[in-house]
Amino acid sequence: MKNSLLTSGILAALLSSLCCITPLLALLAGVSGIASTFSWLDPARPFFVGVTFLVLGFAWYQKLRPRTAEEIACACDEDLKPSFWHSKRFLGIITVFAGLMLSFPSYAHIFYSNGGDLGASTFAEQDTTKTHKIVLKVKGMTCAGCESHIEHEVSALDGVKSVDAIYAEGSATIEYLPSKLEEQTIIDVINKTGYTVIEKPKD
Repeated sequence: MKNSLLTSGILAALLSSLCCITPLLALLAGVSGIASTFSWLDPARPFFVGVTFLVLGFAWYQKLRPRTAEEIACACDEDLKPSFWHSKRFLGIITVFAGLMLSFPSYAHIFYSNGGDLGASTFAEQDTTKTHKIVLKVKGMTCAGCESHIEHEVSALDGVKSVDAIYAEGSATIEYLPSKLEEQTIIDVINKTGYTVIEKPKD
């Protein structure tokens, strides 16, 4: 029963952050097209977070509550020294793991190289007086990890000065050199990540 509860807690914690973990896994595996596969789970994130807290809270309550006289009287020898899988240490490990999963969206960006601003050293030799800025509406971003994924991919293009993706607004602002890069190339790169450009800038 306890193991089933802990399994449910871990599963809920994983599901709550799956939409943000997938882009990182996709990047590491070199298959960035699956990045937004689980973005449909994002609306249910509060539910999964709540389930995780309830399950782990109940597990800790069961572990820390005082034993009744009946439980002490009925205790078997093996109950006096529980196995690792039924110990507070194991429950602590599960709690830390669940906490890391739940908070993953807040630190996912550290797994990506800095992409939002390429810096003067990278762009110094390019003619910055002729840059062009576009704002694209992008579907599928659900957290800061999604922003970092798009910024990482677009900033790798030659001719890009800066990238700023904002998941809350569903937008990506890119400043680039038209002499070196076409707008459609930027759109194609974003679409290949698994996110979708749903609105192009008006001429």
